[in-house]
Amino acid sequence: MRKPFLSVMLVLSSALAAPTAFSADLAPDAELKAVTLEVIALIRQDKDIKGGDPGKVALLIETKILPHFDFNRMTQIAAARSWSQATPEQQIALTAEFKTLLVRTYSIALSSYRDQVIEFKPLRAAPGDTDVTVKSVIRQSGMASVAIDYDLEKIAEGWKVYDVKIDGVSLVTTYRETFAATVRESGVDGLIKSLASKNRERNAGTRSSTTDSLYGPAILVQAISTSLLNISRSR
Repeated sequence: MRKPFLSVMLVLSSALAAPTAFSADLAPDAELKAVTLEVIALIRQDKDIKGGDPGKVALLIETKILPHFDFNRMTQIAAARSWSQATPEQQIALTAEFKTLLVRTYSIALSSYRDQVIEFKPLRAAPGDTDVTVKSVIRQSGMASVAIDYDLEKIAEGWKVYDVKIDGVSLVTTYRETFAATVRESGVDGLIKSLASKNRERNAGTRSSTTDSLYGPAILVQAISTSLLNISRSR
């Protein structure tokens, strides 16, 4: 397992925090680069966020990150065939719980921010494309670099991120197998119940014991694997 910097997930989160001051006409790569620099600058100045203040971390995620994800599409991708089996009410509930699960994962690394360098590669897209991938690389002296690819779709509200791949590991499709297994065993309601149960436990629990000895994709895989294991155990 390659071990780039732990705060790669923080960069993922901050890169999606697009202030309304930016032009809606900005190309997605230019927007991601601009807002990354701005938000990282703000986080560097806030010792409470770096110290893991849950209130400030939650506020940052709620106001700066969530509006720029397409959680509905992310949930459809993760649920795969199970999505079509769900009623409209179940789809809403499933999206809400999956959203909470992903936000909890991002929060772990958000409070572990350290300095790093992020380089965005030139966007390869044709004029008029509405589905693009923005590629970037995180670098820090003495550690292996890590690639982060953002999949975005342009909809009426603007560019929305619907998947992120870290060194080729998709945040969304990682959940497919476990979600499918849960649905086979206990239906869509069983999956919603399992996600809701684990989200409640994590919300009521203590802060993560994750330390700086875990890095980049390692912490991502660990966080996701732990979530999947817990979901399976709760079935």
